[in-house]
Amino acid sequence: MVAKNQMEPMLTVREVASLLNIHSNTVRRWSERGIIRAYRISRRGDRRFRREDIARFLAELNVNRGNYK
Repeated sequence: MVAKNQMEPMLTVREVASLLNIHSNTVRRWSERGIIRAYRISRRGDRRFRREDIARFLAELNVNRGNYK
């Protein structure tokens, strides 16, 4: 567990794409559309993602898929 004043390591676009088995550009597009929450860092505006946000996205995706069976 991480202390309140410490931040957990965040995932890069490439890492999220690998976890979700999708293309990096899809991760970027989903973050622009608000499907996946991204945090912009640095002047360049690199995207970073919290592991908890990705886990929540996957859980919601699995629940929604169960509704179509």
